[in-house]
Amino acid sequence: MTTKPGKKTRGLVYAIIAVFVLVQIYPILWVTLSSLKSPDELADTLAYQLPKGLYLGNYVRAFATSGLLRYLINSTIVAVLTILVTVMVGAPAAFAIEKLRFRGSDKVLSYLLVGLLVPSFAALLPLFEVFNKIGITDTYLALIIPQLAFNLPMCVYLYAGFMKEIPDSLLEAARIDGAGTWQIFSKIVMPLSRNTTVTVATYNFVFIWNEFVFANTFMVRSDMKTLPIGLNDFVGMYGQTDLGATYSAIVVSMIPTLILYFFLNRQVISGMVAGAVRG
Repeated sequence: MTTKPGKKTRGLVYAIIAVFVLVQIYPILWVTLSSLKSPDELADTLAYQLPKGLYLGNYVRAFATSGLLRYLINSTIVAVLTILVTVMVGAPAAFAIEKLRFRGSDKVLSYLLVGLLVPSFAALLPLFEVFNKIGITDTYLALIIPQLAFNLPMCVYLYAGFMKEIPDSLLEAARIDGAGTWQIFSKIVMPLSRNTTVTVATYNFVFIWNEFVFANTFMVRSDMKTLPIGLNDFVGMYGQTDLGATYSAIVVSMIPTLILYFFLNRQVISGMVAGAVRG
């Protein structure tokens, strides 16, 4: 008597998940298939029809007729440098807050978390005026500094949540064996925090890769534009005349984040759970 409702419930859950997955996948699939159609196919076939073959001319034109490669390089440099600095600052800060237990450490964490409540738009004009005066607009620093500031609170929070669960006895045993504070952090705490590091890196990468407001404000030179800004210009220039190249540029912009989530989704989920659960 109790098995039939259970099967119905599971069937309903699976149906809801299937619909959700379809809604999420369909735009990606549609853009990808459209990018593989020839110009004649794009003009004469329905949007949901499969391409007759793998036409790669759209990708060739996307890179040949625009600064798409330069935009990719700029976005990659900004993302990698921002993530490195965020982890290099956030992980030691969380370790100091949770394991060194200095006076007022809880207040420091609370103060950092206030940063999550500050909208980026509120800092846009002051940052532009400061960056313009010191002459770092149209440089990578103009994007790294604000994104570091806005991403650091979440980084510290996730690391602190995980490090809180590391037994103090483990660290004390290492200290008794002669390990110093830096050795304990680098040899014990950071290897144990691997999933959290992957989570922080992935979370920040997606945010940075898709960031539009700061890049649109601080980057004027075309050779310094990141992918979202360059893609916006690309769509405006070619969207009405070369749909195939436009679709191809969109697909190229999606590939890095899709690869990250495809290979690192388990570590990301584990890191979010470990960092979010605080006693």
